[in-house]
Amino acid sequence: MRILIRFGLLIALLVVFLIMHGDSFAARGWLLQSLCNDPRLYCLVVARGETWYTLFPNPQRRELVQRINRMNTGLWPGMRIAAPRNLDATNWMEYTPFSPYRAPSGRKMIVYSPALNAWAAYGPAGNIIRWGPGSSGQNWCPDLGRPCHTPAGNFRIYEKRGSGCRSTKFPKPYGGAPMPYCMFFKGGFAMHGSHGVPGFNASHGCVRLFVDDALWLNRDFADIGTQVIILPYPSSHYTQQASDDDDDDDDDIISSNDDFSVIDQVADNQLQIKLFDDEVAASQEEKNQTELKKIEEAITHRA
Repeated sequence: MRILIRFGLLIALLVVFLIMHGDSFAARGWLLQSLCNDPRLYCLVVARGETWYTLFPNPQRRELVQRINRMNTGLWPGMRIAAPRNLDATNWMEYTPFSPYRAPSGRKMIVYSPALNAWAAYGPAGNIIRWGPGSSGQNWCPDLGRPCHTPAGNFRIYEKRGSGCRSTKFPKPYGGAPMPYCMFFKGGFAMHGSHGVPGFNASHGCVRLFVDDALWLNRDFADIGTQVIILPYPSSHYTQQASDDDDDDDDDIISSNDDFSVIDQVADNQLQIKLFDDEVAASQEEKNQTELKKIEEAITHRA
């Protein structure tokens, strides 16, 4: 009887876990499927006792494989990961999921995609300078009792801190979680270094980065006022769609034929960036017109 009770509790816990994190693991599955379909890569199954260090003794190659898989957490038996077919490959910029160029804006920009679990830094000329893995807010935070997605939108960095940056809120109730090289872009939301980037969205709302990436962004790229674009989360195509769903919009992250394409996501990212740019330009034009009207009224009043 006790065995049945324990088994029932285990099943109940598993169901609750899948309800809270099912979409995140499904998203990881779609990303891995896309990586395994990349002709430059092959997928392998981790055996018992294997680690990042035993599989990839070369530090540069190990870093490359971790970036491709968007994770710096530990491996477990039965897990699938993607690795380059070229044994000499170490240049991770060749494997960016983002477009290498975008329309020049004259300003630096950081773009993060929850669907790709990755970020990109673009220079003023529109060229990509660096990219890296990330992990944003998860679908459900049990300690908060609500979803905790990272807000999508067009933001700017307003505060940066160094290696001693820590959360004042998490873990509850006293805070203290390390957030090295944090860069705040909206309220308490920040991009920061972490050793817990698991290959899917798992945070309370901040964007976790590899610590080396956070250090580079914080010290060598981002300034106060640097633009940060957080793209929207993908539609929930990981679960079964209703039979009457006839939505064929081009901006679906995952198409109805169950085929996740990183190329499609890159195109969607560029579309989202353009929409944000257009919104900012329209806002600036409206501001300019308002200022011009005030000047004209002042001239008319003086006359």
